Amino acid sequence: MSETPTTPTPPAGPGPDPGHGVWSDKHRSAGPDPTRGDGMGSGWASGGTVFAGVLMMVGGILGILNGIAGIAKDDVYAHIGTYTYAFNLTTWGWIHLIIGVIVAVTGFGVLKDQGWARGVGVAIAALYIIAYFMFLPYEPLWSVIAIAIGVFVIWALVSDSPHHAARS
Repeated sequence: MSETPTTPTPPAGPGPDPGHGVWSDKHRSAGPDPTRGDGMGSGWASGGTVFAGVLMMVGGILGILNGIAGIAKDDVYAHIGTYTYAFNLTTWGWIHLIIGVIVAVTGFGVLKDQGWARGVGVAIAALYIIAYFMFLPYEPLWSVIAIAIGVFVIWALVSDSPHHAARS
């Protein structure tokens, strides 16, 4: 009894192309692959956006606490000598309180994927960086950390594709 030769069917997923013996994309699934640069943003940048939202909420809450401390006691931070951006520490308390509230609310908006939050987040993070630059003489170590966090937040918000909600 003789058997008739049959042509093997290609596998459903990626695999060798029977005609060429090399890996072929023609058997890939139709869904987007976040590791292949499909123009919709990478999974890492999306995670960076979530992390930026969390950092904004935490930084905002710390700013609120920082502001309350500055308003309640004018001697919480060391007084400096002559500095171009020297303000009364109560004034700094109000600045940190107001920016902290805006940063925390915007961070919550970023986490909830609100349309307004991305643009406002970039703007308020830039303001956050400027404020902490001016606050450097009072708390130099924390100010440098806050500036780095602000830079990361801006990067995360502008590098992730605004169409990431379409992937869900």
